[in-house]
Amino acid sequence: MRTRHHLFVLYLLFLASRANGATPYEGTSRTTARPSIRADPECKVFPGDTTWPSESEWARLNESIDGVLLKPKPAGSACYPGPDFDQTRCQFLVSGTSSTRFWLDDPLTELAQWTQGSSCVATLTPAGNCTRGGFPEYVVNATSAKHVQGAVNFAREKNIRLVIKNTGHDFGGRSVGAGSLSVWTHWLKRTEFIPSYQIGEYSGMAVRIGSGVEAWEVSNLMAANNISVVAAGCNTVGGTGGWLSTGGHSTVTSTFGLGADQALSLEVVTADGNLVTADPFTNTDLFWAMRGGGGATYGILISAVMKAYPPISISSSSLSLTVSNTGTVRDVETFWQGVAAYYRFAADVLDAGGYGFSYIYPMENNTYRFTTSSSFPGMASTVAHNFMQPLYDTLTRVGISISNPTIGTARPYGSPRGGTGDRPVNTRYRSRLLPRENWEDDDLFNQTMKAIRKAVEGGFENDFYFHGTLTSPTEEVAGWPGSNSAVIPAWRKNRMHAMLMDVQPDGLTAQQAIDRNNLMQGYMSLLRDVSPGAGSYMNEGDPGEPNWQQAFYGANYERLLEIKRKWDPTGVFWAPTTVGSEAWEVQAVDGYPNSQNGRLCRVAG
Repeated sequence: MRTRHHLFVLYLLFLASRANGATPYEGTSRTTARPSIRADPECKVFPGDTTWPSESEWARLNESIDGVLLKPKPAGSACYPGPDFDQTRCQFLVSGTSSTRFWLDDPLTELAQWTQGSSCVATLTPAGNCTRGGFPEYVVNATSAKHVQGAVNFAREKNIRLVIKNTGHDFGGRSVGAGSLSVWTHWLKRTEFIPSYQIGEYSGMAVRIGSGVEAWEVSNLMAANNISVVAAGCNTVGGTGGWLSTGGHSTVTSTFGLGADQALSLEVVTADGNLVTADPFTNTDLFWAMRGGGGATYGILISAVMKAYPPISISSSSLSLTVSNTGTVRDVETFWQGVAAYYRFAADVLDAGGYGFSYIYPMENNTYRFTTSSSFPGMASTVAHNFMQPLYDTLTRVGISISNPTIGTARPYGSPRGGTGDRPVNTRYRSRLLPRENWEDDDLFNQTMKAIRKAVEGGFENDFYFHGTLTSPTEEVAGWPGSNSAVIPAWRKNRMHAMLMDVQPDGLTAQQAIDRNNLMQGYMSLLRDVSPGAGSYMNEGDPGEPNWQQAFYGANYERLLEIKRKWDPTGVFWAPTTVGSEAWEVQAVDGYPNSQNGRLCRVAG
């Protein structure tokens, strides 16, 4: 309930805004009418434009949101000549942050440097000057829905590009943008265990998780309450936010479904600045879209009520194959037979509710290394050991004599964890969701393995490697209401989420970056050719993905576009490859493909 003091403050803000011919940027109520639609200018306003907000307007916004508006400098500025140069701090950024929270708790940093133009990289050998590049101009350090509402209202009324950043685990440029106002949801850390929750067909335990809560914090919530909650595998990925909005896979996906399948109710700030609830019976179209239909485009997720399950433990078995003169694999052909044996066997792992996590690295002298782990939620270690034995029998038959390893005691899925150790990299994800048909047809499986091999061979000269996560989030395991969501249909038929991890060299010119992008698209086409009509996972996908509407959303795209236009008619929310984003483009000043370092403008025509 609003107090008299609060209403008085609102009144003062209203009078002040009337005096300046503007609107106060306080959070609005659930019943506030949607803003009138006006003719939109060609571009979002940009620093230096006559219509860019004055310092007094930014100050007024800051006052209305409890002083949480930031104008941070890029951390890397400590490494460059100028007033911010600090050799000691630069040395810390380069070599002392790997086991700290520094980069995760930085309001600007996205963990992929290239997306904002690599304009101010922390390095001991800087070239040129540090520029802001694609980093936002201002950041709202949101700790409440009110702060998010204030940012949305200001950006809408002032026609400023708005971006949304959570933990920084974004490899597609959705959390940065030149000349933007960023809503930083990192500190929306509310967690709550709900012993009994009922809505529609669901009756059971649940949790409420703020959008800034990370996977390690979700795990601690599990441990404290002796429950299981589907959470990202990487400790510092957000527990809801973009992870949930675009699908969200994890170790227990084949058992319980995707992150999007867990949501029972969402708390969302929409483009009109209202705070709304979306669930199976309220704002049902928004609820459908925000579970798998992409983040940063329909609204800003404040919190989610998610399913909780009884505690579960996980047994894991690992396998490593390396081609060498003295190892268990002496030649390349035998190596690839061993890799194919594991990937074929992985179908049985998935059907048992399990999960696979693998890498293939090209190494010196045209050799390879393959590493993988298989995880079995709810399976005792001895049962998991016996389950894996047929794989080792097959490996022996192809000439790889390796023992089925003993599996230790199953570990609790929800166990106390910490969340440190992430830093910016120059990796670019490119991915494909390979369907179960590719496993059920011998010819198609062999073609799939040939495509993977040929792509990995390209990594020898071009410094990239292969990453395959194997999981099966079918509609059956998704349950209610998860099976009725905007998750790309390709996830429901998935066997392998196949990725080429492109480690881009530092210092690429724009033309070199374009040439490298064309090269990588050629290798990705090998995987697309063996999976026509499948798709890609946007959270670990390529913002330069050809025909991205189909690749990231499949048959859901047209319906999602209608929902986008309904809830955001004036284009407040924009991010690359999100629904409706084709109406706008970034006029990148650096020429790098998919860079967010430039003005955001409407596409002509």
